[in-house]
Amino acid sequence: MSEKSNSEVVVEEKRQPELVRMFKTEDYWAIWLGALLLIFALIMAFANPPDPAKFAEYRAIMQQEAERAPFKTIAYHEAEMAKEKMRARNEEPFKTLYAFTNRPKGWDTNPISALYLSESEAAAIREANKERYAQAQEATAAARAAAEEAEAAAAVAGFKDSALNERAKEAIAAWQAALAAEAKAKKAATTQAYNLIPGLVVLMIAIALFFSIGLRFMGHNVRRYLVAFPVVFALAVLAYVLANQATMKALGLSYVLFALVLGLLIANTIGTPNWLKPAVQTEYYIKTGLVLLGAGIMIGKIALIGIPGIFVTWVVTPIVLIATFWFGQNILKIPSKELNITVSSDMSVSGVSAAIATAAACRAKKEELTLAIGMSMVFVAIMIFAIPAVANALNMHHVLAGAWIGGTVDNTGSVVAAGELIGPVAMYVAATIKMIQNVMIGVIAFGVAAYWALKVERERSGVAGQQVDLRFGSALREIWDRFPRFILGFLGASIVFSILYTTMGHDWSKVMIDNGVLAWANRFRGWFFALAFVSIGLATNFRELAVHLKGGKPVILYVCGQSFNLVLTLLMAYLMFFVVFPGITEQIVP
Repeated sequence: MSEKSNSEVVVEEKRQPELVRMFKTEDYWAIWLGALLLIFALIMAFANPPDPAKFAEYRAIMQQEAERAPFKTIAYHEAEMAKEKMRARNEEPFKTLYAFTNRPKGWDTNPISALYLSESEAAAIREANKERYAQAQEATAAARAAAEEAEAAAAVAGFKDSALNERAKEAIAAWQAALAAEAKAKKAATTQAYNLIPGLVVLMIAIALFFSIGLRFMGHNVRRYLVAFPVVFALAVLAYVLANQATMKALGLSYVLFALVLGLLIANTIGTPNWLKPAVQTEYYIKTGLVLLGAGIMIGKIALIGIPGIFVTWVVTPIVLIATFWFGQNILKIPSKELNITVSSDMSVSGVSAAIATAAACRAKKEELTLAIGMSMVFVAIMIFAIPAVANALNMHHVLAGAWIGGTVDNTGSVVAAGELIGPVAMYVAATIKMIQNVMIGVIAFGVAAYWALKVERERSGVAGQQVDLRFGSALREIWDRFPRFILGFLGASIVFSILYTTMGHDWSKVMIDNGVLAWANRFRGWFFALAFVSIGLATNFRELAVHLKGGKPVILYVCGQSFNLVLTLLMAYLMFFVVFPGITEQIVP
């Protein structure tokens, strides 16, 4: 979409009453469709939940064992594992519908196996892993016997002998490791044939019709959209296939990157044909995905890390954002303020999601948004490995390393991957810090909307200084006109699901919300993001991007801003977790 057409859309939307905008703009349709998916998932989850009596039984065993012994006993672990297997998405009808959201599977040398595996191929895999599975079962049985013996010895001593207790803990940990190895071997040894193609066709039709609802109200040609959509969806599937190749997964290259590259290849070689463009609905897809993302940001979970995590994100993030924007304007003198703030937000807040929200608030060009996201993906691929390597080389405390990763790596999936390279504590802290930082998306969007409405646009229109209408009502109207409405859905979903989580309690919420509603929402969010980045690529021309890359200023801005972010986040994390609130750090470490 050109800059002129963007302006025309803005003028047209300002003239519409808010009630009309609720059914005529993609921001509001992102909210309605996101809410529809979440409500439907809630209905499925609560229509046939897992057995609450069994859940209570497992919890009672865990509590009894926790009171009996100073470590997690075999019975405790067994009850805990049984409780973890209780998931709302495993109950009908949720189970069947959830299966239709399946993504392509992992593969090594044969890409077809990402979508289809014949019975003969599955049988060959089972036979090849049969012996390994048998050996794993024997190892688990031996480890279980050793754990039982060590626990019994500790029990005879009344769990008063610290040496026997420690020996029992080590034996039980070895049994747990053997169980994990057995589960991995079992997965290969029980491989079943599959054909994901029919399910993907059903999913494609469902998503196409789903988005057609809003397009019809917004005045788009739905027939042309439905004709073009299968190609965009096929490219999204291909992006998942490429990202799930073993080497690509090991390198941390996500489906989002491949979706963008596939779109760019088409747009900059043969060109995006006109008949395909009706399905190129970048913001519509990604805004709906961001509303779903909001449902996973739990205020209660944020409280688990507490004040240190809030300081690491809510203090560092705005400082880095403002400093980077100032650096871009006053030192690098980047001509486009919109490009400057979009890159700064992408780098300092939470990557793609923040860039989308900021670009909507300042109405950046699509080329500027694409450039910011492209740079982010390149640097994220480097940081996934670089930060854990530095942390491990320095023997950094896992809580500190996790906080450092969570505050600097740009998207949640990459944060988890980087944290896993250090350990479970680092991964937990990193994911929680990133969740806290994601809350800033709405705040930053509001701040950018206000700054652009009350300063940037007024200076450009020549009404700065004394001519600016500073009346409170007028100022609020200016900000509201610019504020991206889909952020209301993002925040609303966060509030509603935080209340549900608190009301239901952590354990039962994990069964019903985390492993039910949010599992469903995250699957769809992934598909919507894939569609969005295919669309970004299809709508982007390298010649247009070259204008913004002139002199390498955006790259310099990102590198300098991220360097500042790395240093400040590490310093703040150390001060908060080890100087000011060391007690919280001790509670995090098991």
